[in-house]
Amino acid sequence: MTDSLTIAYAGTPELAAVILRTLLQDGRHRILQIYTQPDRRAGRGRKLQPGPVKRLAEDAGIPVFQPRSGQELQVHPALAAVDVLAVAAFGLILPESVIRAPRHGAVNVHTSLLPRWRGAAPIQRAIEAGDELTGITIMQMDAGLDTGDILLQQSCPIHPEDTAGSLQERLAALGGECLLRALDQIAAGEVQPVPQDEAGACYAYKISKAEAEIDWTLPAAVIERRIRAFNPAPVAHTTVAGQSMRIWRARVLEDTRGDRAPGEVVACTPAGLDVATGTGVLRIESLQLPGKKMISAADFHRGYPRFHK
Repeated sequence: MTDSLTIAYAGTPELAAVILRTLLQDGRHRILQIYTQPDRRAGRGRKLQPGPVKRLAEDAGIPVFQPRSGQELQVHPALAAVDVLAVAAFGLILPESVIRAPRHGAVNVHTSLLPRWRGAAPIQRAIEAGDELTGITIMQMDAGLDTGDILLQQSCPIHPEDTAGSLQERLAALGGECLLRALDQIAAGEVQPVPQDEAGACYAYKISKAEAEIDWTLPAAVIERRIRAFNPAPVAHTTVAGQSMRIWRARVLEDTRGDRAPGEVVACTPAGLDVATGTGVLRIESLQLPGKKMISAADFHRGYPRFHK
């Protein structure tokens, strides 16, 4: 039977909560402390709301500490009292003193096959780049940004219809399984760290709202990948024939654009709103107008006859 480890867990959003829930349901290792970012204002009333990890920790009766920076953890007594600090989408940079404080240091659940897509947005950038494969890396954290030794990796395919949301769901479930396997290996003294190959490293920059604005001069295939990469946030947006809209789902057509300039409407039918791009035509199948709910192309066709061609 695998020895039990004592763990401090650092994470904030839903992805981290799914991984934490896996650890709690498994029960082999004891989680003594949760670190998560401070509550954020949300909703119409702009009231402070706890994040998913904090809500789960409180339900489980685990102490929660909410630092405003990684430096605040340097003096937290729980770190030196645990075997491992497990980190997943924490969102704060941790000083080397924090990473080295636990007996076995800190391990990170990263949603890519490192060294590909180090950084803040590995899921989105993998979809945007047209990668067919991603996965989970359990990494021994060091002072660099996602540069530590690899303890364990598990691949995951990227399906042609995947959005950042759907891919994250699968990676979160896989991440929990991988973290458990890595913790078991640490407890048994069986980890075999493998240095990353720097030649294959690339960086996943944080997604900005500005880059979610569609550039219709790009090829249709590139735009379609960006739409999926930016779903559910920040959501691709554009103006077509004077109408502002957010685009949730689209697909590339084999049709040529004819004499239409990029951004011009080629056709509007119940099947979709077809827009010319730099190369090819993109069919918008699901969209959202300002102040409205998301609607299908068929609903848009019925409600906006001025787009009919």
